[in-house]
Amino acid sequence: MSGSVVLQVLDLVGIFVFGITGALVGVRKKLDVFGIQVLALVTGLGGGFIRDVLIGQTPPAALRDWRYLVVPIVAGLLTFFLHPGIGRLERLVNLFDAAGLALFCVTGALKAIQFGLSPISAALLGTLSGIGGGVLRDVLSGRVPVVLRSEIYATPALLGAGIVVIASALEYHAVWVPIVAALTCFAIRLLAIRRGWNAPLPRNPLPRNP
Repeated sequence: MSGSVVLQVLDLVGIFVFGITGALVGVRKKLDVFGIQVLALVTGLGGGFIRDVLIGQTPPAALRDWRYLVVPIVAGLLTFFLHPGIGRLERLVNLFDAAGLALFCVTGALKAIQFGLSPISAALLGTLSGIGGGVLRDVLSGRVPVVLRSEIYATPALLGAGIVVIASALEYHAVWVPIVAALTCFAIRLLAIRRGWNAPLPRNPLPRNP
């Protein structure tokens, strides 16, 4: 299987799982089917749009390949009809969000490398690809974006992208490298949720304005 095919498969899987997270948030917010589909599309495609625009691949892949639009729509419809009880939604959102974060940080870094970006730029773009869809989802649904809270979120994405970039810099292109990178990001993100790992906060925060 060629590198471009692997990249496209990972991209589509990432869009699907991120689409599910957007749809689950829509269900939790009691949106109608249209609102759920909007969140599924924005969450699934947001990171890829940002990535493609920044590397100069325009129009973005989602506007050139019909599969990139169909996948989040299918994810949204499946979630709309098959979502579980409302009490379990937050756990599922976190699970699928971690999976989408892992896949997109890897595909973003791989695509940046293909377009000749430096290792640091490729790692940063991979991280941005991973967090972009979730940020848009949270803003549209009225939630504070996860990346702006104290939770460990961007760090696992940066680590996953970094593994891909380092392997590429060493000219090691085995198929299992992106898989290991994605699993590393996924595992650290889930551990952060389970164990309550947080980024450092200011020791003496400023008082709120009256």
